[in-house]
Amino acid sequence: MQVFPCPFCGERPDAEFRYGGDARKARPARDCSDAEWAQYMHFRANTRGESLELWLHAAGCGRWIEIRRDTASHVVIATEPMNR
Repeated sequence: MQVFPCPFCGERPDAEFRYGGDARKARPARDCSDAEWAQYMHFRANTRGESLELWLHAAGCGRWIEIRRDTASHVVIATEPMNR
């Protein structure tokens, strides 16, 4: 079990969180085409190394947070409240 440090609740088991996607990827406009929406929803770069991700603390405070983590080692570098 890995521990994620929630900025609101402190250190919590990773099972309490749900992945919400890449925090760096810009959401398309509301009037985008189906192809643009499919590209946003289903295609990822999946790069190795540091990543900025959105996570929901589903079984805790219910808030969205940004987690900076290394995708190769799964080490959490930092967490902070979502800035959106």
